[in-house]
Amino acid sequence: MEHSSPQNSNKFGNWFKTSITARMLMVGFLVLILLIPLAFIDNLILERSHRQDEVVDEINDKWGSDVLVYGPMVKLPYKTYSETKTYHEPTKTYIKEIQTHINYAYIFPEELAVDTKVTSKSLKRNNYESAVFTTNMSFSGQFSQIDLLKKDIKNEDIIWDKAKLLIKTSNLKGIKNEIIASINDHPYPFETIADNSNEYSGSLDGLETSFLTEKDFSKELITSFKLEMTFNGSESIKIIPVGKTTKMSMTSNWANPSFTGNYLPDDETKEITPQGFKANWKILHINRPFSQEYLNKVPVLKKFAFGTDFIVLVDQYQKSQRSSKYGFLVIGLTFLIFFLIQTLSKISIHPFQYLMIGLALTMFYTLLISISEHSTFLKAYFIAGISVIGLITLYSKTILKSTKFSIFIGLSLTLLYTFIYVIIQLENYALLVGSIGLFLILATVMFISIKIDWNHD
Repeated sequence: MEHSSPQNSNKFGNWFKTSITARMLMVGFLVLILLIPLAFIDNLILERSHRQDEVVDEINDKWGSDVLVYGPMVKLPYKTYSETKTYHEPTKTYIKEIQTHINYAYIFPEELAVDTKVTSKSLKRNNYESAVFTTNMSFSGQFSQIDLLKKDIKNEDIIWDKAKLLIKTSNLKGIKNEIIASINDHPYPFETIADNSNEYSGSLDGLETSFLTEKDFSKELITSFKLEMTFNGSESIKIIPVGKTTKMSMTSNWANPSFTGNYLPDDETKEITPQGFKANWKILHINRPFSQEYLNKVPVLKKFAFGTDFIVLVDQYQKSQRSSKYGFLVIGLTFLIFFLIQTLSKISIHPFQYLMIGLALTMFYTLLISISEHSTFLKAYFIAGISVIGLITLYSKTILKSTKFSIFIGLSLTLLYTFIYVIIQLENYALLVGSIGLFLILATVMFISIKIDWNHD
């Protein structure tokens, strides 16, 4: 009995060394084990990405947030009446009292044209960068003669000399100019509304002029207007199509616009080049499901806004995260190469050596993340790739005792990392190229595996 245990141990050791099945199980087990550091790397990328988002939000908050302009519109007060009855005891009769209330009608323009010019640039803090812009928005248009009889409001109940022009915006802090409306060629400066309780429109801040004079605004007049707004902002520029006919043109030096909202620009006039873009929109009142007049409060119409998002399509952390998704594939294929070499050449490779190779492969991603924070993603990918490929090539020469095999492994890893980099850079064709590449890899492995004597177990 004393000699049976070592004997059984020798049998197991020999089986493990000579059995293809045993080596396959060992390689599969190590690949699963290496999923643990890959998961930690994914968490690291996510953590750094969240940190970047926090810094970018802080930069944008100080520079200026997204730009949404709602208006201009006429804020027109009118009278409504309510009747109350009070019982008078001495006369045994009811006394009627008429109370007058002031409400507001909000009237949108007949025509609205917005010319938007955007200059974007980058702001940096430590290793992080945010894309911000300065935009000049020129508004012009006109209000038609106002008729509220269809809203059951009589002309004599409208307080014409108390009308104002109103604008709502999401980026009050980012405004960089004194806003003065030219109404029928007369200037009316805008002031911030101290109390927005009567102008509720979904967390937007309000600006309004002083009272419009009768020579500039009355029921008989067609009122024309012009005004300019300059913003420091980030992320997006949008307007709400309040005009019965709304037109907007936008030009910018931003090369990667994302047109957003309910309405897209005209394809015939849209131009996107590496130097920037030009786009034009035209929205008619029949294209949007809201009317030209509202009573009592400004309606919430933010969901009908349209414009452009100024975003970085794929940043360094997105690329690093996409690269790490292929970590399982890289480790699996690298182990497969070593397994095929071991099986075909009868070279013995210890499980510890497989583990060291796997850990070297996972180090690629930590190098990639850390270097990309101080350089471009391409340089970081190149440095990390050369470092890991060089290390594994030299290590494989030591354990395989063959220059031929080590050069083959180095070339295989170079092709693999190049293939993954190409997939990361692609947008529309990433799935197609990836699928074709994996098919070719599978086909190669299938034909090489024909040479293996699977019965030798």
